Amino acid sequence: MEEAKPSIERIKASNGLEKVVLREIRGVSIEVYLYGGQVISWKNLSEELLFVSSKAAFKPPKPIRGGIQICFPQVGIHGVSEQQGFARTHLWEIEENPPAFPTKTATKSFVDLILKPSEEELKNWPHSCQVRLRIALSPGGDLILTTRVRNTSTDGKLLSFSFAYLTYFRVSDISEVRVEGLETLDYLDFLKGRDNRFTEQGDAIVFESEVDKVYLGAPPKIAIIDHEKKRTFVLAKDGLPDIVVWNPWDKKAKAIGDLGDEDYKHMLCVGAAAVEKPITLKPGEEWTGRQEMSAVPSSYCSGQLDPAKVLQMSIETPSVSG
Repeated sequence: MEEAKPSIERIKASNGLEKVVLREIRGVSIEVYLYGGQVISWKNLSEELLFVSSKAAFKPPKPIRGGIQICFPQVGIHGVSEQQGFARTHLWEIEENPPAFPTKTATKSFVDLILKPSEEELKNWPHSCQVRLRIALSPGGDLILTTRVRNTSTDGKLLSFSFAYLTYFRVSDISEVRVEGLETLDYLDFLKGRDNRFTEQGDAIVFESEVDKVYLGAPPKIAIIDHEKKRTFVLAKDGLPDIVVWNPWDKKAKAIGDLGDEDYKHMLCVGAAAVEKPITLKPGEEWTGRQEMSAVPSSYCSGQLDPAKVLQMSIETPSVSG
């Protein structure tokens, strides 16, 4: 019997947009649209782990509501397209021979993308830079995104930007979900104005109404626990100090044109970010930001994972290189 092997396939979807499909030997797969450089599907066998809106538009220039949106060079109010940067509405290109990657990738299932801003985008954001994105799928099903931004200015101009991996996790019921690892942290509440700081008082983050927050100085790993599914998403980050958390709840969901009225019940946006303090690079400097996700049995139901241990696990130290 022939041994199963990882595969990488570039195809055109039924909506006319190009995508890359990565498959690993254990039945896990991801789909990446070149439009937005956006992961739109992450499957563990036949189960979908990412949420995509029932009303998502797959027609440029609108962003695709769901999956993992790359927010660059700014991160603003959720639901407002122009405040999340142009990267998620830009056609990325596959880079066949990228420069040497800063860290070794254990898997052969990955795709390298490069963002080349258009003249119109550069009019609104006049900076010289290179933006590269590697999207990788491990044999065990982990999904890893690594972004590199280099200041290529020749006139001495600094490059400053905000960034977020806005990840729409698919959940069984938002009221049955909790996020651990963010307790006691300071946060910005965009519902109350982004300039005011608050401190998280709860033992864990639970959801009973609209949430639009940025947790500051978050730990390298957090856990998103779905009690009904008996599953925990473990999100690890490197080079990105903050964590964004968003759910529009019922009234806001009805006001968002590309989101179904009931969709908020089955989604939770959580992602590694740099929001409060923009990343600033001198000419020639390069920044690397990374987010890694895994889905494991939830300790609260199966006893197979202790979230406290998950949060204590280490991850590489972020760096800015010249």
